Amino acid sequence: MSNRLLVGRYELIEKIGEGGMATVYKAKDRLLNRFVAIKVLRPEFTKDAQFIENFRKESQAAAGLTHPNIVSVYDVGREGNIHFIVMELVEGRTLSDIIKEKGPLEYKETVNIMKQVISALALAHNHGIIHRDVKPHNILITQDGVAKLADFGIAKAINDSTLSDSKNNILGSVHYFSPEQARGSYVDERSDIYSTGIVMYEMLTGKVPFDGDTAVSIALMHINDTMKRPSELVGGIPPVLERIVLKATDKVQTNRFKSADEMLKELENIEFLSAKVGDSILAGAEPKKVEEPEPVVEPRKKIQKKEKKKLTKKQLYIIVAACVCAIPILYFILTGVGLFNDSKYVPVPDLKGMTIEQATDILEKYDLEIKEGQPTVSADVNKDLVCMQDPVAKSKVKRGTVVTVKLSTGKKQGVVPNLIGSNIDDVEKMLESFGLQLGKVTYRDDAADEGAIIEQSPASGEQADEGAYISVVVSKGGGQLVPNLIGKTVSEAKELILSAGYKVGSVDYEESNAYSKDYVMWQSEDPNTKASKGTTIDITVSKGAPSAGDSDGQ
Repeated sequence: MSNRLLVGRYELIEKIGEGGMATVYKAKDRLLNRFVAIKVLRPEFTKDAQFIENFRKESQAAAGLTHPNIVSVYDVGREGNIHFIVMELVEGRTLSDIIKEKGPLEYKETVNIMKQVISALALAHNHGIIHRDVKPHNILITQDGVAKLADFGIAKAINDSTLSDSKNNILGSVHYFSPEQARGSYVDERSDIYSTGIVMYEMLTGKVPFDGDTAVSIALMHINDTMKRPSELVGGIPPVLERIVLKATDKVQTNRFKSADEMLKELENIEFLSAKVGDSILAGAEPKKVEEPEPVVEPRKKIQKKEKKKLTKKQLYIIVAACVCAIPILYFILTGVGLFNDSKYVPVPDLKGMTIEQATDILEKYDLEIKEGQPTVSADVNKDLVCMQDPVAKSKVKRGTVVTVKLSTGKKQGVVPNLIGSNIDDVEKMLESFGLQLGKVTYRDDAADEGAIIEQSPASGEQADEGAYISVVVSKGGGQLVPNLIGKTVSEAKELILSAGYKVGSVDYEESNAYSKDYVMWQSEDPNTKASKGTTIDITVSKGAPSAGDSDGQ
């Protein structure tokens, strides 16, 4: 597609990247005479009208964000069935490439990069925009060390319940999914905070905390498994930084940082502490021992004289009485300044399953206040009972702290997750996490891989009561996937169609600025999807650029 002209303005020069949703080109904006990056959506996404509409709206919203750590969006356009975004061209490398090359990064470098990323998220969140796909692949680092976050809003166009497509295009993203994204639940700013915490984990350790063979298995780990502490894998990580990572990646949204601004302040505090106490002490190293001067030994005669001096009974009674009296006084003084114990701190009681009245009474006994938050659906707590609380149970807080509780709206209907493309071996455990059960399983010959689910009932996105059965149809294999014909010559396309067991349908020709002459630019059956043997596949072939665009393109 390089050296082509889009909408008579953007000249594609060379391909510089490719991902699950789009291909990225370096291009020149002829109107403004500047180089830009253009992200062209993959053909399989362009036939979904709802996706395209969401894509357009979210990209336009992202275009309103102006921040030094956000890749600027200049334009959103379309030519024929080609949908694209025009963005700032960033000369640099992705954070994923840097981690792959260097392995674990120094904690100072991690803090520096993440401060920039979180600053970008804070601006977006304040404008009501959630990224939904924070990962090292979407963080670009310039040659001057400036971090820039890309792809704002694009992920929202993808159905949140979709964990992978037939090509596992979203497998890379699921390593950074929040538990609520994996469950297809409500996503907010704290979902971005979770993903950011996972990115920090990978920067500090060189590894993601959860990995597996399929997107579903990784998603289930985010929901159910406990991650290893970064310090268990790599030494020298400051405990205060590790606590930030663990708080950001808490599986319960309310236990994470309440905002990106709050997380940013914590990272800034690390830099302050590092400047005050030094890197080695901050990272938990033992401080160097200061050699004390040798004690001066008094002459033996004086020591002997002192040893001979004995206390009378009266003097001994006075000293003991003074010590006994001093103990409560000392206790009172130290307690008053908070040095002796934590009597002004209390453990937060576990309120789960209580009514709001019961929770209020319990908290009063602990000198704690109560605030009722937004009710939420719960899979295991009955209606009008506490199902979530912040701070969490057993954590120690100051007396007078406000504990926010959320009441369950009951074991109501939930959203059925997307099982298509998942392996039958992973599905039962996945359904359990949604409060659902595996129903009737039917097997049949299909082009999909053996064991892959090709149909489900109820369908993805429908409502189902807790404990409902989800029936599936599983591929027995033995078929061929529809070949990808885009970018092939007519003869190559026909040969691929016939060799896969399908029939060649109509061959139409249309003008195009994006595709070279005699190359396929559309096919009636989506590539890498299932189709019955003998299905007819139509194709549309480029006639080349229209005569008006061959002159000057202006």
